[in-house]
Amino acid sequence: MSDPRVLSRRHFLKKSSLVPLSSILGGFAAAEEAAARSAEQTVNVALIGYGQWGREIADTLLRIEEANISAIVDTYDVMLTRAERSLPEAARHSDYRVVLDDPEISTVIIATPTHVHRQIAVDALEAGKHVYVEAPMAASIEDARAMAVAAQNASDQIFQVGLLSRSHPNYRSVFQFIRSGALGKATMARAQWHAKTSWRRTSPNREREMEQNWRLDPELSTGLIGEVGVHQLDPAMWFLNERPSSVTGFGQIMLWNDGRDMPDTIQVIFGFPSGVHLTYDATPTSSFDGAYDLFYGRDSTIMFRDNKAWMFKEVDAPMLGWEVYARKDNFYKETGIALVADATKLDAQNIDPTEDDPNMETPLFYALREFFDNHAFGPYPPAAGYQEGFNTAVVTIKAHEAIMNNSRIELDESDFEI
Repeated sequence: MSDPRVLSRRHFLKKSSLVPLSSILGGFAAAEEAAARSAEQTVNVALIGYGQWGREIADTLLRIEEANISAIVDTYDVMLTRAERSLPEAARHSDYRVVLDDPEISTVIIATPTHVHRQIAVDALEAGKHVYVEAPMAASIEDARAMAVAAQNASDQIFQVGLLSRSHPNYRSVFQFIRSGALGKATMARAQWHAKTSWRRTSPNREREMEQNWRLDPELSTGLIGEVGVHQLDPAMWFLNERPSSVTGFGQIMLWNDGRDMPDTIQVIFGFPSGVHLTYDATPTSSFDGAYDLFYGRDSTIMFRDNKAWMFKEVDAPMLGWEVYARKDNFYKETGIALVADATKLDAQNIDPTEDDPNMETPLFYALREFFDNHAFGPYPPAAGYQEGFNTAVVTIKAHEAIMNNSRIELDESDFEI
């Protein structure tokens, strides 16, 4: 079916019969040039992994004009059948190496289980592809380092890790607030993730059940701290501008006694060289109080919740000036100054601070949007490149080790060398 937005040369000339011929031809040439530019900006993508998160990525890519999902790769036939229904024009393969050999595909997005990221990413980079890989980057330091080295050697290619906060406009905005001194001297940090769910997926047979529930295998997964906590630990390292020097972890099975070895409740304390400590806990045993991040300082405390942020000033903090005009939201006995870029718009729309912001996209969208902008204007170092991905992988892997052993681990600068 032809695109009604595109004029044929004959139709164009007929409609423009009263226009000088030079103008007609010049205008048509400009239209052809614009169409050519648009075609050049289209990025043919292979999505490797079509599980729950892979399908979320696919839905998001459909909202990014430059992205063309050319192929879906999954080792499970049921997922390929599902892809055929949702994306009938995309090719379907069970072997990822097929898309690496396709010169028409320039980019791969890796949404497979974490423990198989390494080989796919290294092979893709060596094949000359641009790579977006989900976080955490890997489940072992050896694998993460191999991926980082491959990305470092492929300097003309884009390698982005799915550390979503790095691309989110609200996180970037708050980063500037913190860098400007709004927090004052940082004193401590705290974060949590609470969501009542077993984290176990049902499957039609034993083999598929084991494949589906790799997150519950301590040998294949870094558990709650790696699969969930990475997205709260990474912004803490970014905002504090330092890496942890120690990690103390505790892990227990408190509710889901279903044969798993992976703790369903964890507490972790990260020590930073500055003396700041980040305390973190995560559990799928309770949903109370949800998920949030708190950064405490001498002058104020900043809270992130649902990708929105507020600043709570101390009574003796210096005036910054702009906060007089900012939107204020009440939290029990505290008043939070909204640190979102569109706070005025939210206020005008009479949107409660606990409601989702209809003016914002998902964190995944912003990360993928940055990835495709890099195609158009780069390659340049992404906000979450191989170094950021490697740093968070090292810390979460060490934290997982501490959790499994209920121990304290010292981190050395050499641990972060690529």
